Amino acid sequence: MANSKRQLFQKRRLRVRNKLRKVNAGRVRLSVHRSNKNLSVQLIDDVNGVTLAAASTLEKDLGFLGKNTLEAAAKIGATIAERAKKAGITEAQFDRGGFLFHGRVKAVADAAREAGLKI
Repeated sequence: MANSKRQLFQKRRLRVRNKLRKVNAGRVRLSVHRSNKNLSVQLIDDVNGVTLAAASTLEKDLGFLGKNTLEAAAKIGATIAERAKKAGITEAQFDRGGFLFHGRVKAVADAAREAGLKI
């Protein structure tokens, strides 16, 4: 019997995470989560198990509450790059989770790169 969509997503997610563990030399991980209504991004230090910075469309001050568009994704990418600079982070590994690298996930990465975060 074929795998369910959720099982396939989990397999992709774990495959990406395991590859990052192999090449990630103590660097911070930029993790993206995309739902139908919102988008959230976190900078995670896996060595200490701590979230260093986060940004989401759920934040009222960003003005994209409940909107999950390319425009919102670009704003989230720029915001997380600014917060990373404040936290003293200049480079991070991009963790797309089980999501394909296109559309909103790609827009987050591109905006973070343009704002100065080295991915």
